[in-house]
Amino acid sequence: MARKLKIDRLLFLTTLVLVAVSIVMVYSASNQLGAWESIRTNGFLLKQAAFAVIGLMVMFAAMRIDYEHYRDPRVVLGLVGLTLLALVAVLIVGPEINGTHRWFAVAGVGIQPSELAKLALILFTAAVLERRMERIGEPKYALGPIVVVLVPMLALIMFQPDFGSSVMLLVIVAVMVFGAGLPWRYLASAAVAVVPVVAAVAILAPYRVGRLTAFLDPWADRSDKGYQVVQSLIAVGTGGLAGKGLGYSTQKLGYLPYAHTDFIYAVVGEELGLAGASVLLVCFCVITWRGLKTASRAPDAFGAFLALGLTAMIAVQAFVNMSVVLGLLPTKGITLPLISAGGSSLIMSLAGMGVLLNISQRASATT
Repeated sequence: MARKLKIDRLLFLTTLVLVAVSIVMVYSASNQLGAWESIRTNGFLLKQAAFAVIGLMVMFAAMRIDYEHYRDPRVVLGLVGLTLLALVAVLIVGPEINGTHRWFAVAGVGIQPSELAKLALILFTAAVLERRMERIGEPKYALGPIVVVLVPMLALIMFQPDFGSSVMLLVIVAVMVFGAGLPWRYLASAAVAVVPVVAAVAILAPYRVGRLTAFLDPWADRSDKGYQVVQSLIAVGTGGLAGKGLGYSTQKLGYLPYAHTDFIYAVVGEELGLAGASVLLVCFCVITWRGLKTASRAPDAFGAFLALGLTAMIAVQAFVNMSVVLGLLPTKGITLPLISAGGSSLIMSLAGMGVLLNISQRASATT
């Protein structure tokens, strides 16, 4: 058996730094909101801190569990089945919040099944690719089982509706199958087939068309469709190099919607300036670098695909969220992983980091 060495310390410490920043920035971005909604000023802080403690406990547990246990079909299929049931349940019993059905409560704690779907799909895709990568040039054989699981997950998430999470699942799977060696021509063909579907989904929902037009010129409709982007750009722009100081954001005072969730990076830019925003960007670049390094040094194909998928889960979502905040992509309702307020996202992200750290331990033991 491979000799075990220490985990990737840089990856571990970077994760802890992001969690610490999350607690501080969620409090800063939400304290005025809590007062307006008759919640204790530190209500969001206490919730985020509690989720962080739970998430870190899950991460430490995942770090100690050999990732090879996750290739067991009972674990993989069980998690996929649980995820599909949760996605159905949220549509049936989940309350309508802002016109969507994305959460339901268990013992008073909000659960977002689409976050669990990311982990379940990554595990399933890694297990399938390990067994069938030798025939990756035959997409029907190699990718058939993945499509069978991916399609119903996407359909159920779109019914919520949650377009952003659906796109994230597609991107994560695309990264993993590309890493497995799927020829470019098949990826190009898949893209050609998906683009009309995505366009149709966007056209059928007027608010998505509005987001696209707002992205092209947010200032043309700054009081309506372009409002979020404009307020985000104002926050980032007024932060300057060093920022206004922690807690001194103006945009969070009722101007910037979802300041503690989707647009928390804009608050970071306003309060901590370019310096603070750059530090966060560097942290996510470190996670991407160390995650890809772990994938390249994993002792087996399953570990490599699993590490690649988990890295993509954090990195792609982070860079998409930052791009939205900076007006480089249309708004999608995607949070900043490990930073934004929200229990499901933080706990699932930390669970994924725990598995990635376990793989890094095994990878270091074989090099």
